[in-house]
Amino acid sequence: MKKADVPQDETCFAATNMKEVVYAVGEDGNYEKALSSGWNAKAIALQESLDLIDEQVALTIQKIKAGELSPIAYYMEVQRMDVAILASYVGFWQWRVKRHLKAKSFGTLNTKILGKYAEVFEISIQELKTPSI
Repeated sequence: MKKADVPQDETCFAATNMKEVVYAVGEDGNYEKALSSGWNAKAIALQESLDLIDEQVALTIQKIKAGELSPIAYYMEVQRMDVAILASYVGFWQWRVKRHLKAKSFGTLNTKILGKYAEVFEISIQELKTPSI
């Protein structure tokens, strides 16, 4: 895209008067930085992905209330983590994290293990045990 063609649509940046840095082709044919106030197509795609995340969080909350999943699943969704990322943060094998996602296994976890999850999610152990969902 040429620098003169960088989108300047009114999007989520309009209220904050912020600009996004993008790279575009300058007059000399080289890439250079350009400021954009937004691009409607990008804003729509971003909003759709955030809506999908919200739907997944709502589904996870239902499963927690039904006793199918542990609260770890909720915090994992809210923090946009997957099992591999969470496992690397808490220092457990992925199969252990998957087991801790089950409500039955979660109930047997000791304070030390709960503390690792709470630290990663930046919450207290009590908040982890009883999320306000």
